[in-house]
Amino acid sequence: MATPLNINEALLQEALALDDQLSIDSLVETALREYIQRRKRLKVLELFGTIDYDAGYDYKHQRQQT
Repeated sequence: MATPLNINEALLQEALALDDQLSIDSLVETALREYIQRRKRLKVLELFGTIDYDAGYDYKHQRQQT
């Protein structure tokens, strides 16, 4: 899908200098992938401390049964 973008030229040049991307298209695609990965990790971090654990659960006992 072709999408016209209005991106600051200085930002594009700096990003191209930092990475070995051959084109602006591949640079933007890489940036979007990294953005998505980061947002997904942040959502996982929000789950920390929200899960209740069973205090009586004995994982060592379960290992011995197999």
